[in-house]
Parts: sequence; structure tokens; C-alpha cells
Amino acid sequence: MNRLTGKVAIVTGGSSGIGEYTVREMVNEGASVVIADINDELGNTLAKELTNDETKVVYHHVDVTNEDHVAAVVKRAVDEFGKLDIMFCNAGIGSMGKSHELSMEDWNRTISINLDGVFLSAKHAIRAMKENGGGGSIINTASILGHVGQASTAAYNAAKGGVVNLTRGLAVEYAKNNIRVNSVCPGYIDTPMLNQVDDAMKKHLISLHPLGRLGKPEEIAKAVVFLASDDASFITGENLMVDGGYTAQ
Repeated sequence: MNRLTGKVAIVTGGSSGIGEYTVREMVNEGASVVIADINDELGNTLAKELTNDETKVVYHHVDVTNEDHVAAVVKRAVDEFGKLDIMFCNAGIGSMGKSHELSMEDWNRTISINLDGVFLSAKHAIRAMKENGGGGSIINTASILGHVGQASTAAYNAAKGGVVNLTRGLAVEYAKNNIRVNSVCPGYIDTPMLNQVDDAMKKHLISLHPLGRLGKPEEIAKAVVFLASDDASFITGENLMVDGGYTAQ
């Protein structure tokens, strides 16, 4: 039997990159999935592609910084499938710039999407899971930069560091409800987000990983599915490094 058979999941930022690969992996493992994103074209196309006689995938437009939007997508999952078992709080943006030149607008946008969005997604998922009474699994996308510093990424460092400790706090708070909360902490992953860097920078990023390459989005997806599944039933409050050895140095 597939590891997620009978489970219902929401994936924020699910239309592309790590989110898209995770949706595909969850479907392969038997889950019904709600794709939550702001890219309607990609989201609807992916949902249509993956829906068949055995699998149902739906798309829902969500801005994770808008609490009404987040509440609505959780309600959609429950209305559509009867419950919510898994929430992958994955939506996020990159952010670079000298700290002394960083505008408050850019700071607030990064924190709002990368940290507030994770909190709101977890908050409403926990409500649904408590009401269902069957527990659940929440997985957050943190980062290597939630554990180590990097120049010119102050807002991103702060947001992802917040996600790391938010994960621990929620795990302790809701363990009694059989709700497990973990995060994945990717190294640099070969996704469209890295298309903005030139070849020289990409080679530099590769050199930072002892395994000698960038990560693949499907490698993060497999880690997420593991944490979502009963294979990880005694794991909560963990921030799982999936970073090719980046933080081991």
C-alpha cells in the first residue's frame, strides 16, 4: 500500500518548484491534494494533469499572508475531501540585498510570506485536525539559512530562523493532539528560483555542498512525504537538513 493512501493534503506554493514535486510525490503515494498558490494558470494545469479516476487534485487560489484566504483553503479541503491530514507550509520567496540598504517594505514582505504565511497555514490546519480528532502532520519549509548566517540575506535568515523555532514550539504544543510538526531545511535546490543567478554564481553555490551538486526538488519532496507518513510517526519538532552536507562543515 502507498504511504499516503486515504490521506488529504494541502501544499502551499504547490504550483511549481519544490511544491509541485511534492504534490506529484504525494499523489504517487495515494493522497488527495489541494494545491494552494497564487499562480492560477500553473495550479489549474497541474491539478488537471494529476486528476484521474483514482486521484483527485484541486487548485485553490491562496495568498498565504491573507488569513481569510488560508482559512478558506483549509475549509475547501475539508468540504472537498472530508478532512485534512497533512499541511505542507511551503510557500515562500527569496530575498537578497545589503542589510543597511534593505527597505522596510522588502523586509516586511519577506517576513510576511516566509514566516507569517507558515504560521497562518499551520494555525488553520491545526484547527481542522483538532476538529477531526485524528491528528495530523504539518511540515514547514525552513532552510539551511534558518540555521547558519549568510551575508545579504537578513530578512530571509530571520524568517527561516523563525520557522525553525516555530516548528519546535508547535510540535511541543500539539503533541497531545497527535499532531506532528516538523520542517525540511533544504540546501540550494535547482528550481526556477535559481534561474536569476548567473553560471559563475551557480558554480559557487555548488561548491558549498560537500556532495558537489545542487539538490533536486524531488529529493526535498521525498523527505516531505516521509515526514508526512506513518514512517515518521515518532518524529516531531525535527528540522530535517536536506542540504548535501552544507551545514555539516
